[in-house]
Amino acid sequence: MSLAQALSTAKQEFIVHTPLEIQAKMFRQIKEQQESGITYGRQEGQKAKDFTLKNALGETVNLYDKLSKGPVVLTFYRGGWCPFCNTQLKSYQKLLPDIVALGGQLIAISPQSPDNTLSQQEKEGLSFEVLSDTNGLVAAFYNILYDVPDYIQNIMEQAGMDLAEYNAMDRWVLPIPSTFMIDESGIIRSAYVNPDFMQRFDPDDILQELRKL
Repeated sequence: MSLAQALSTAKQEFIVHTPLEIQAKMFRQIKEQQESGITYGRQEGQKAKDFTLKNALGETVNLYDKLSKGPVVLTFYRGGWCPFCNTQLKSYQKLLPDIVALGGQLIAISPQSPDNTLSQQEKEGLSFEVLSDTNGLVAAFYNILYDVPDYIQNIMEQAGMDLAEYNAMDRWVLPIPSTFMIDESGIIRSAYVNPDFMQRFDPDDILQELRKL
């Protein structure tokens, strides 16, 4: 099953099992971001912002150190609690040998705490770098961080999800799901930024972009 098919299945399950009132609020958030007039994300041709973050084992990972070894596929996701994110990461894990064969590296970033990142990496069997973006600073560098609206906070709290606690911070913030293809000189060669969290950058497109680098 392709990633697009898996995401479509996840969306249908969401629609079938989620009360209409909650669905309406989720789709409201997507529409508000799509129609905000804001240009989210760093753009193709811009320099990628350097960063140093810790992985699930507490080791520091620096973007430009990684770029000295080859191009980087940099993807931002919401967290291990998001089924669409988990579907994406599992698909990218299957793609990893092809990424490596093309000389590329894969880095995934979310605002979740290191403990939750480690649990997710172990559960999903992810062998690429999965980093914790404490306080969402790197997502802010890439212009994809946003404050979670009150009406979405209420939905999550009613479901027993305290996002601030899960992310070990004092704010309810998330990144817009995004994937940036960065060449060895640190230039963003393509940027996929989509407020619709039910959609993600397709694996075939990742390989196509990597072949250009």
